[in-house]
Amino acid sequence: MHTKRSTASPARAFVEDYTPALLAQVSQLISGEFHAIVQANGFEISDWRVLSTLSDGKPISIGRLAQVSVTKQPTVTRLLDRLEAQEYVERLPHETDRRVTLVRITPQGQHLVSALIEQARAHEEHVLAPLGKQRAEELRATLRLLIELHRTEV
Repeated sequence: MHTKRSTASPARAFVEDYTPALLAQVSQLISGEFHAIVQANGFEISDWRVLSTLSDGKPISIGRLAQVSVTKQPTVTRLLDRLEAQEYVERLPHETDRRVTLVRITPQGQHLVSALIEQARAHEEHVLAPLGKQRAEELRATLRLLIELHRTEV
């Protein structure tokens, strides 16, 4: 009996083609590399996430901060208490909605994270270099689009 040998590549496991699993894996791998740098610089990962999210200086709501920094809101609130006591962030009232509290980085907080942001950019450049500039920007644009399509307003 003659059996025909397939030249097609073997089937991949479900998670090898499942976009959410791939995104989670790449996030874990790349973030893990940089988190080692964050900790070597004396930062907690959660502090880095919050301060880097605020680094553009624009005030944002605590809910949005939790969403963007991928941190649970009660955890963000506790972090903000500590970071505010250290004068790295400040809370501001919302102009029209008293239920919303805004948060902004202070100059001291900005100074604290500025060198680490430069290291983050260098790490990102190193990670994305094999893709080339065009593919790297296409990846960023695709990820921003997916976030926009699936983000819930906070």
